[in-house]
Amino acid sequence: MRRKGCGEQVLLLNQTNRINEMNQANEMTQMKKTMKTSRAFWIGFFVLLLGATPACSQNETAPKGVGTAPAEFQSGEQKFAAKCSACHGAGGVGTNQGPPLVHKIYEPNHHGDEAFQRVAVNGVKAHHWQFGNMPKIEGVTQDDVEQIVKYVRWLQKQAGIF
Repeated sequence: MRRKGCGEQVLLLNQTNRINEMNQANEMTQMKKTMKTSRAFWIGFFVLLLGATPACSQNETAPKGVGTAPAEFQSGEQKFAAKCSACHGAGGVGTNQGPPLVHKIYEPNHHGDEAFQRVAVNGVKAHHWQFGNMPKIEGVTQDDVEQIVKYVRWLQKQAGIF
């Protein structure tokens, strides 16, 4: 059996290196395809997720699981619908014009019931959100605000905020 010479060994080594490079290139191509597929999957997933999540709007529906309030909160629900929901959304979920009141920022330990009374009478400068200042609410009485607050607190409890 004849022993391979240096030239043949170099040629064989070069061929082996080219095969390895081709295998690596094929692996890289496959990885890129997998990454593109994965990226397309995640983009599609998030588009689907966003499409399934309602955007904030004045026509927002109440949060899932929140329907007509119990009898003791229905007056507040009606007053909220008439005076607050245009900006804060049906069920207090917020809109593109105002923040959600069903949010931990508005829990009783951070925004007590009296804060709602002051806001209704005086309005308030924006301080938690980027919706702009809230104007005072014309045509609501202290009793109206108390009923609205009771309704909002009920919504917050339903959402597990407190």
